[in-house]
Amino acid sequence: MDNSKSELRWGVAQRLEFIEFRLFWEGHVNRRDLMEQFGLSVNQASADLNRYIGLAPDNMVYDKSARTYVRGPDYAAQFLKPDASRYLAQLRSLADGLMDSDDAWIAELPAYDAAPTPARGVNPVTLRSVVGAIRRSEAIEVKYQSLSRPEPSWRWIAPHAIGFDGFRWHTRAFCKTDEAFKDFLLSRILQTRGVEANGNTDAADADWQEHVTLEIAPHPELSENQKKVIALDYGMRDGRAKIKVRRALLYYALKRLGSGPIDLLEAAAAG
Repeated sequence: MDNSKSELRWGVAQRLEFIEFRLFWEGHVNRRDLMEQFGLSVNQASADLNRYIGLAPDNMVYDKSARTYVRGPDYAAQFLKPDASRYLAQLRSLADGLMDSDDAWIAELPAYDAAPTPARGVNPVTLRSVVGAIRRSEAIEVKYQSLSRPEPSWRWIAPHAIGFDGFRWHTRAFCKTDEAFKDFLLSRILQTRGVEANGNTDAADADWQEHVTLEIAPHPELSENQKKVIALDYGMRDGRAKIKVRRALLYYALKRLGSGPIDLLEAAAAG
């Protein structure tokens, strides 16, 4: 099985993953599903289904009355590890308008919605300039509106990474004005202009390179049953969960974990 899987072309492997996704989550799959999702011919869709049967014969059986393949009683994933996060990520992308329903692998969407978040005004040209500077190891001159100053000011920054705090996107960069590595919110970069060679690298950003391990547990004031539920919520084992985070993102992680039904036990440098 492993050798057969490794020899598959990417397109074929993706279609076999799709078959498995539909079998696991929907319980059935047919030729039309493949044809509509990948724009295949009838013959190609049939070939993919037959190929899948040859590689995983116990995973699906043909239901003549429904005219579709259904998940077999001895189903065992071969090409796609069932992942709740992937399924829910598709729902979230659909709710946020980042994915069209035609592109989702979910056939029958459950009723869903998500708490709205304000749209972040990141200018695509600004993002392109920052990403380009990262790729080419350049410094760029940006007009940045800091909340510590009443008016925006021009400064040179040398970005080396993009970061997300769970709510906003920023670039991690060396600020030539302050001579320090800092976070710059992409939405507050109002304009870019000059570009020059950059002598700083991400290797010099110690807070970006170093990782810290946070250990969390249910809050001690919760009841035993409540603690068990929180342990399930956060995927804890033996009442503990460890979260590895860059030191540069530690502030954001602590802010997100700082309230609620969990107790932050310790933070230690991780190798």
